[in-house]
Amino acid sequence: MPAADGRRGLDPVRVAEVLACTAQGTGRRGSGYRVGRRWVLTAAHVVRDADPAATRVRFEADRADEWTVPVDVVLASDKADVALLEISGPVPAGVHATAAESPPAYGALSDADDVLPVTAMGFPRFKLREDRMRRLDDGSPSQYRDSCHATGLTSVLSNRREGTLELAVTPPGSDPEPDRSPWEGMSGAAVWHDGTLVGLVSAHHRTDGLGRLAAVRVDRWHALLTGAELALLHRHAGLPATPDELIHASAPHPGATAPAGLTHLPDDLPLRELNGLVDALTALPTVSDRTSLALVLAGIDPVIAAMSPRSPALRPDVFGIVRTCLRYRGTLDQLLEAIRLLEGGSAGVARLDQEAAELSRRHRRADGRG
Repeated sequence: MPAADGRRGLDPVRVAEVLACTAQGTGRRGSGYRVGRRWVLTAAHVVRDADPAATRVRFEADRADEWTVPVDVVLASDKADVALLEISGPVPAGVHATAAESPPAYGALSDADDVLPVTAMGFPRFKLREDRMRRLDDGSPSQYRDSCHATGLTSVLSNRREGTLELAVTPPGSDPEPDRSPWEGMSGAAVWHDGTLVGLVSAHHRTDGLGRLAAVRVDRWHALLTGAELALLHRHAGLPATPDELIHASAPHPGATAPAGLTHLPDDLPLRELNGLVDALTALPTVSDRTSLALVLAGIDPVIAAMSPRSPALRPDVFGIVRTCLRYRGTLDQLLEAIRLLEGGSAGVARLDQEAAELSRRHRRADGRG
């Protein structure tokens, strides 16, 4: 969703697969983002020691508008783990009409006690699939990597010594290869907050667990890159010339009304009383998508995810989650706050807050406190 001031944020047709090959013939994959007519950002380690004649980027793989083109590495900073690739082959004529050529807005996150929603799109190893409609010469099915649209949260004060952003995202279902991360290939994916590019995925630290990624921070590039490197990014990628020109994450308006608290609700509310709240919840993308709902539940009191009566049908499942939250005081507010962080200031969240406020008012009047 575009930000209120017109910032576009993540555009899937500009998301790149980076296909590199080292001089030793070893293939390497990563992700990237097209930030201008002929320019792609990715992580430096994705193209480290890559054979210039065998480095390509691919867009819209296996879709009607797929295109693959060679690139040259014009900047690769190991210190900041950022690389700028120049497309050296022809760009299809139709691409210019479907994807804006202007650079993204770049953002900075203040070192504060904040937990903020983020998204990223790339091509990790756990998205490896078999294409049974296409066969190799030996008759076995060919393989491809599908896209992963990762949604999650960043706790801004984590990873301060490393100087990266910690991204809490929905983990892969399994980790079958102890010597290879399931997130391999996600490096270089652009990380977005509120319509601004705030980082690039750089690493999966296995000791952090499957649900944590690290991303280099855009707001550190001005300190880590040389003047010549910054000039390249300013001229071709649209990075602001000074850190003061980065868009800073906005804090909540001091006069904003706080969402209604629901800790006073009785734990035996009939289903009809919860109907409006559940209607508002199930209409939200974060709740209707099972992976993002699992991320929300993992971020609140673990007893909710463990004990809520789960149903394969969305609406009964959400009723069960809400009823379980009512039995553990304060967890319903935790649930709604986590959803607000992921959804941002959408019309759906406004409806959710309205339903929560009405439910709160009804029961404050009913118990004599309204």
